[in-house]
Amino acid sequence: MGNPFRPSSLLALGLGATLALSLSACSTGGTEPSTNDSAAQTEQNLLTAAVAWRVTAAERDNLYLQGFNILTDRVDAALANKDNDKPLAIISDVDDTVLSSDDYWKQLIASGKQSFDDELWDQWVADNGPTPTAGSLKALEYAAEKGVEVFYVSSRDQGEETQRIGVANLKAAGLPFADDEHVTMLRESSDKEEAQQKIADDYEVIAYLGDNLNDFKRKYYVESVSERKSLALEDAEEFGRKFILFPNPTDGHWMKAIFGDSEPADSPEYRERFSQAAKTGK
Repeated sequence: MGNPFRPSSLLALGLGATLALSLSACSTGGTEPSTNDSAAQTEQNLLTAAVAWRVTAAERDNLYLQGFNILTDRVDAALANKDNDKPLAIISDVDDTVLSSDDYWKQLIASGKQSFDDELWDQWVADNGPTPTAGSLKALEYAAEKGVEVFYVSSRDQGEETQRIGVANLKAAGLPFADDEHVTMLRESSDKEEAQQKIADDYEVIAYLGDNLNDFKRKYYVESVSERKSLALEDAEEFGRKFILFPNPTDGHWMKAIFGDSEPADSPEYRERFSQAAKTGK
């Protein structure tokens, strides 16, 4: 079973919903769809457009590069202005922050699945499918060279093998500090604050990296679209500074705010709720 708390970010819902919904609603060639066409369109995964953006858009890659450029600047500034004896550290989420799950999503769409699939995910991570996100390797290696430690705190659940698989994924990607001392895999919860605070007790944390608001503060873990936005605005000065946010249009807590579930199963109700969210923004 995969992780029911897997993180994600507040990338615009319209990307993954409006475009995909138009795919399933529009006929081809300006004519009425045949029965077979209608059936195929009904089965269209609503995240198809979001996955296409993930794996093709240069803009998406450069959002990662932009974020890791900010991180490099944070490292330099912290070293230049250091005024205490605490060692410096970065706390990072893993999936879709420093490790890309693009290939997983391509496989999911190609296999005809309609929503996040735990079995496919669990096998994919066990096979070391993740690769570094754009810019992550260079930026984190730079931090390591400057004496800044990197700690990874993530939510996954592949049973007793969760920690081993997580460390192996980071190591296979070539990322620094891929060891049990620096990697924490939470199996039972997505609440990262306790693990993060333990690190902050001993280190000066110069940046938090994530693709989901919950990677920064637990207070954002609410089941309301408007409340998430309002709470994030309270900390607007932190984003692009201490909080470095990366895009994820396919899964996570932005979906929980819509459906009450971060990885909702496909159903007519799911499709209707997605449609309403795209139309109303809530």
